Amino acid sequence: MEELQPYHELAGRLRLPNMDIHLLRQAFCHASWVQEHKMPAVASNQRLEFLGDAVLEICLAEYFYKRFPDLPEGQLTRLKSAAARSATLARVARQHSFGDYLLLGHGEEETGGRQKSSLLADCVEAVIGAVYLAKGIRSARALITRLFRDVLANLEEQQVVIDHKTALQELLQKHTKQIPHYVTVGVAGPPHARTFDVEVRFRGCVIGRGSGASKQQAQQAAAGAALASRDEWLSAAINSNDAANNSH
Repeated sequence: MEELQPYHELAGRLRLPNMDIHLLRQAFCHASWVQEHKMPAVASNQRLEFLGDAVLEICLAEYFYKRFPDLPEGQLTRLKSAAARSATLARVARQHSFGDYLLLGHGEEETGGRQKSSLLADCVEAVIGAVYLAKGIRSARALITRLFRDVLANLEEQQVVIDHKTALQELLQKHTKQIPHYVTVGVAGPPHARTFDVEVRFRGCVIGRGSGASKQQAQQAAAGAALASRDEWLSAAINSNDAANNSH
């Protein structure tokens, strides 16, 4: 059918072979269009949006859990929230031209519905819900990874929440009630291109080293190195802390 052709093309562009095209089209059916065509309310994309929201949450949670094994729960939550907020979803929708496929009522069309961030964000969730229903969680997860590729890559680059210093401090406070200390052990290079070398120490022992163009970057690198090698020093730090407590 001619009305389905754009969604066949979209399925191809999104790499969704054997997709239920009717379901994909429903993901773009705004409530205003359904109402205008005197269709039942459940024919809109709202139920798919509800489902897609949950699927997106679990897939993002799984992605960040596996991608950043050293981050505590609070930072993982903030990362997931940054990726799943409406403004991000709308940006993803614009990047993939989802607005071109929206089915809108006359009034919504006249007021610029194709560019409304709220409608575009809802549409992304509805598409994810449709793919989950038609093809299962594996296909939904793969679609999310493709749609959000730039978002996921930019989160660490922009240092939204990837804070190794905070993660290391929370780890040590959890086990020992104490915090690490950072010592700048070297500065090299001309004034316009400095390189700082930093050690992170705990109870007199060096647990990580790092370098960077600023003290802050070097401290983050040192904390990251400490987290990566924690199997080598954490047990000793906990035991030394227990011994110190028992001596009092």
